[in-house]
Amino acid sequence: MRPLIPTALLLLTACAQPGGPAETEGTTHDELVAFYQDWRAFHAPPATDGVYDYSASAMAARHNALPEWQARLASFDTTGWPIPAQVDWHLVRAEMNGLDFDHRVMQPWANNPAWYVQIWMDQSDTPEHEGPLAYGFIDVWKYDLPSQASELEAAIRTIPAVLAAAPTNLTGNQQDLWRMGLAVVRDQHDDLERIRAMADGASPTLSEAISEAQDATMAFADWLEAELPSKTGSSGLGIENYDWYLKNVHLSPYGWAEEMQIVQRELARSYTALRLEENNNHGLPAQNPIDNAADFERLQNLAVDDFIAFFAAKDIVEMKPYFDPALRAQVRPFSPEGPQHFFYQVIYRDPIIMQTHWYHWIDLERMRAEPHPSPIRANPLLYNIWDSRSEGLATAMEEMMMHAGFIDGRPRSRELIWILVAQRAARAIAGLRMHSNEWTLQEASDYAVEWTPRGWMQPNGQLVGFEQHLYLMQPGYGTSYLTGKAQIETLLAEYQHATGQDFTIRRFFDHMNDTGLIPAALIQWEMTGKRPAHL
Repeated sequence: MRPLIPTALLLLTACAQPGGPAETEGTTHDELVAFYQDWRAFHAPPATDGVYDYSASAMAARHNALPEWQARLASFDTTGWPIPAQVDWHLVRAEMNGLDFDHRVMQPWANNPAWYVQIWMDQSDTPEHEGPLAYGFIDVWKYDLPSQASELEAAIRTIPAVLAAAPTNLTGNQQDLWRMGLAVVRDQHDDLERIRAMADGASPTLSEAISEAQDATMAFADWLEAELPSKTGSSGLGIENYDWYLKNVHLSPYGWAEEMQIVQRELARSYTALRLEENNNHGLPAQNPIDNAADFERLQNLAVDDFIAFFAAKDIVEMKPYFDPALRAQVRPFSPEGPQHFFYQVIYRDPIIMQTHWYHWIDLERMRAEPHPSPIRANPLLYNIWDSRSEGLATAMEEMMMHAGFIDGRPRSRELIWILVAQRAARAIAGLRMHSNEWTLQEASDYAVEWTPRGWMQPNGQLVGFEQHLYLMQPGYGTSYLTGKAQIETLLAEYQHATGQDFTIRRFFDHMNDTGLIPAALIQWEMTGKRPAHL
């Protein structure tokens, strides 16, 4: 890692949980790492034959044991620890707070039918799945089919037992989570059929396991549908719970009100910039979607070439050999039907724009090829705690690289940048209104559609429903694109002030990359030496 800016070492203080102070757990970072590894083992519920137990009794036992773990963490003597070690302590604290919040408030095993969906076909562009999910999930993209058919079959055979236990566990009354969960469960049936096609008949026993899992999935869906009319409760957290979660789990300096102010400002700013760009571009040819497969593939690959060349020429960041293949792997197939959802409206008009957001894939390759020296950061953080850095930077890169000159000479593509900002602001406002229990998921979706420019968000489309469902399940995620962006912009300003004449854009990005995929507030602490007031 690059040297940190000199700063006075800070003493961490923390109170033990009720029940009296624990004996001192340790005094070194190595001891914290060992404790963290034990903590991660504890975090998983008990399992039998690959089926994790989310029964009321198992969850009560886990929650009852949590205060002892929190007290043990609080007992660490961190006197004299360097800032990176202190940051690691806070990461473990945040994960423990996440589990506590799950038990006190979220209780996804009781409230969210989507919790029991196990099949995930595609890799996320973030360190871990977007949103919450139970242990035992099956990342199909990790299996090489048909050669690993037997391994995948073993995983799929757990699905009937998982779904058989779910109705006993699901006692909640949250209508929107129930309704959207029903749709996601039905999707699992179709995904299982896709797996059958991928295996291409190589394993009759895999096909049998898929059929049994499909039958269990549809039986579960039928039960959910029968229960849906009785579900009448709201699904939002309420502002007080939302604020606690952001501060104590995602370690954000913002609460609900501050986030609303940021995203409303971003919506107004983006619309203003868009209309001015359009006025400036009046008379230029329209930017129509690419209409053939050859150009679509060629222009996507050219976009990767241009982005890599731009990074190198402008000395944005230390170049790595994995940048090109990470981005090249994201070249999309052409659809004769044209853009099928919002982001394809952008990609089909100029594939170069999303290269900036797909810095995500560079992040993931860095995590794989150059894992952080701290095991606490080498693993993806639980509870999407990385969202302000992962989604925040990917979003910030779009506008930052535009200002850096990446799309100079492409005036119509500048319009696309502002459309992206507006869409993210609209869906963030919608998500916040859901969590304040002012809007239902349908009302939130309608708002996101209405305020996305050019009618590019389809009413009642799959994307808008997916996004608002995700933001309901994962508090703070829908806003993190823009609130994380705001934190990173603030960090850049403070970092250049702290480094003075030594500041360069490359030094900024390299130093941020060295900190890992952790909350932006903790990155700020490491990079400036100033501990944020809310920590």
